[in-house]
Amino acid sequence: MIARLDEEERALALRDLPEWTPVQEPEGIRRLFIFKDFVGAFGFMTKVALLAERADHHPEWSNVYNRVDITLTTHDAGGLSRRDIDLATQIDAIYS
Repeated sequence: MIARLDEEERALALRDLPEWTPVQEPEGIRRLFIFKDFVGAFGFMTKVALLAERADHHPEWSNVYNRVDITLTTHDAGGLSRRDIDLATQIDAIYS
């Protein structure tokens, strides 16, 4: 089973992910990404989808025109896990 991060582990992990915000429902982290246009947003989503598929860890997300809203949580762990932190780090690298 995948371990849920405790408060201290979450705080430490989120120091390196300053753009991600903790959320309660579902317990996880969330970030809004803004692009020049729909093509930029959709291209980003395609890259994230490939990462997520390789990791077998899929985001909760939505897209409206140039915005992509991503929430990461690990349902099997009942909240935030190391898998979410790792995927968020990779997503940030793509966005940079």
